[in-house]
Amino acid sequence: MIKTLAAASALAFAALPAAALAQNDPRGYATLGYTAIDTDQAELGAVTARLGWKVLPYAGVEAEGSIGVEDEPFDVSIGGTGGVIELKHDLAAYFVGYLPLGEHFELFARAGYGTSKIESTAESVPVMAEGESFNYGAGASAFLGANGLRADWTRRDFQDGREADTWSASYIRRF
Repeated sequence: MIKTLAAASALAFAALPAAALAQNDPRGYATLGYTAIDTDQAELGAVTARLGWKVLPYAGVEAEGSIGVEDEPFDVSIGGTGGVIELKHDLAAYFVGYLPLGEHFELFARAGYGTSKIESTAESVPVMAEGESFNYGAGASAFLGANGLRADWTRRDFQDGREADTWSASYIRRF
């Protein structure tokens, strides 16, 4: 009897990872939204799209891409002319940890690596700057069925010591 109980317990324990992977909940998602970017030099805006996959109920991966849509004008002190700073693009990949709080709400934290490209133009002379960053942040998602809303904050620590904070609001679709 004890051997049968021990064998049944071992079989049930061995099946737990498979049961976790065989979840019926949607595991993939896509988002589209607006991101406000605050740097030491400028406040910029971007349209951001994400694709994510929950590998397990509490862990997943996410890819993100942004294209600048809101630039920051500036004045050049020599000659009184102006210029503009604009985000060309951002790309990033993240590991994400999820904390479900019921069927319709979840919190998440993420950490990953990104690259950004910014252009500054003054007197029709463009200057490009690219940077790589370690990114980390947190947010929340609320769902009504497969559709939902997401809000998050992410800090970008660039390799040259600069930092940028981003705040994002997005529509999210689970599949």
